[in-house]
Order: sequence, then structure tokens, then C-alpha cells
Amino acid sequence: MPSSEAPQPAPTTDAGRAALDAVVADPARALLALDFDGTLAPIVDDPEQAAVHPRAVAALDRIGPCLGKVAVVTGRPVLTALRLGGFDDRPGLSRLSILGQYGAERWDAQTGEADIPPPPAAIAEVESRLPRLLDDLGLGDVALEKKGRAVVLHTRRLADPAEAQRRLAGPVAALARSHGLAAEQGRNVIEVRDPSVDKGRALRDLVAQTGATAVVYAGDDLGDLPAYVALQSMRAAGEVRALLVAVASAEQPALVPRSDLAVDGPEELADWLERLADRLGC
Repeated sequence: MPSSEAPQPAPTTDAGRAALDAVVADPARALLALDFDGTLAPIVDDPEQAAVHPRAVAALDRIGPCLGKVAVVTGRPVLTALRLGGFDDRPGLSRLSILGQYGAERWDAQTGEADIPPPPAAIAEVESRLPRLLDDLGLGDVALEKKGRAVVLHTRRLADPAEAQRRLAGPVAALARSHGLAAEQGRNVIEVRDPSVDKGRALRDLVAQTGATAVVYAGDDLGDLPAYVALQSMRAAGEVRALLVAVASAEQPALVPRSDLAVDGPEELADWLERLADRLGC
């Protein structure tokens, strides 16, 4: 039963249209990969209160049996994404994989097991120095989220989040570099993490493991750029057909000009996933 009489928004590029056609023509060889925060789940002030849009997870539950692979690729710790996402009680997602911490961690629904390597020692060293740095900058109210392999500074709850992030950017980047780490900007966040992993490497590995010939990837923030770059490179080389979906927001429009299709936030992505399920006959 179609979820809506409205047609599914179409890709605006030839490459995107070809990728979507390939997914529909041969879904068993297709990979659907999605970011978590800002993509499947609306951005909220408290990261622990994030939740996947209910219509999105229901659509993925329909799509899962039809496609070769569905994966969530996130900067979140893998067990956090599993807990907040509500993915583990969905029969249609019995082959789901979650790649957490940009691919450093992995959980597979088929086994129910998580592979979680120990975090770099440098993360703990940076965590111990951040409170003093924040106090020195007069930004002691910045919230710190400790993710094991990363630490995130959240400015969203401050009076002027953008200005606070601007003031933090240089000092936090210098602290990260001094410990061999990277400081990456996001939507009212700065994340200090191990630069040896990213979503581009994670997607390349997933394509190699699954043998996917068509890939749909949806993301919303700067951490998704490596995934875009990897898929653009792979499709230019003729390795896969790829549809790049930008989940747009006023806070971070950087992915939109690089995308084949833009949707307006997690709500509209949920609409698009429902229509994809309809089109696949799932």
C-alpha cells in the first residue's frame, strides 16, 4: 500500500538517477547506508535523547529484506546507536550492520555481537585537559560528550552557539594536534577523534564485503563528506553506481551542492524511504 500519492522526489543528476534505477532493477546487489544524527534522528539538545524518526525505522524495516544490505554509519559508539535507534527488535533488519565511531566499531544483527576495539590513549589525555581549556576561554558551560574513541564539545545549549564554536575551534584543534588527533567541526559541535578512520574508508570496506554494485548514502554533516568523496571516486572509476542524498538543514548546507538529491531534514528523509519501499514493492 503506497504511503503517499505524491511521487518520490527524483535525483537531479544523471548519476543519481542511474543509481536509483540500478537499486530498483537489482536490489539484491544494492547497499543503503545512512548516518544517524541529523539524518535518521532529528538533532536534539541532549544527545542521549536522540531517537530515530519512527517512520524512518519502519520504512527500513520494510526495505531490509529487499536489499542486499542496510547499514547505519555513524560517529556514535555502536552500542549507543543500537540503543537509541531501536533497530534490534525489527525482523526486517535481521541483516543490519551498524558501523560506529566512523567505522572503528561494528555490530551485526545476524550475530548480535559488537566488535569494539579499545580507544586511543590520547583521547583520555585530551579529555583531562579540556575542562581547563574551557574555563580559560570563559566557556565552562560547553557540554562534553565522552564517546570512548572521541570526545565531543557541544555548544547548542549556549546563548550564541556559533560564536562559542568559533572561539573554540583554534584552541581545540591545537590541543588535538598535539596528541595526534583531529578536531572536526559539525552542527554546533567540535569532535576530537582518531583521524585514521572515517566514513569513506568504512563505506569502501562495506562495498568490498557485500559486493554491492549500487549504493545509496544519506548524511547531513561534515563528517559525511569522506563518504561522499569515496563514493564519487568509486563511481567515477566505474566501480559502483552511487546516489548521494543530503539531509539538508539551515545549520549545515555543505552537502547539498555535492549531492544528487536533497531532502529537508529527517522527516522528509522518512518520506523518501517510505516511497523507496513502495517502489521496491517491500
